[in-house]
Amino acid sequence: MARTRIPLSAAEEETRSMREKLDLSTAEIGLTVRTTNCLEEKGIFTVRDLLNTTRNELLSISNFGEKTLDEVYKSLESIGFCRPGQGSDVKPR
Repeated sequence: MARTRIPLSAAEEETRSMREKLDLSTAEIGLTVRTTNCLEEKGIFTVRDLLNTTRNELLSISNFGEKTLDEVYKSLESIGFCRPGQGSDVKPR
């Protein structure tokens, strides 16, 4: 008996895609080893963890400055998240 795949709606596909992005490790989004190590020392292992961390919390990490923060924002932008406007957190597009 042949199985047919039920197509996902656009919303379901978008939700699945977002979940996959949120579950990516920080190493998988193109961050340098140094930056990944800084984040992991603070318990930040996934994109989800990263998005739940404020700018100020990131900047409080040892050896983590504006240049490293810019690297993080660029990596998040590369997978579809945009920089914060007035707020302190990165939001999905």
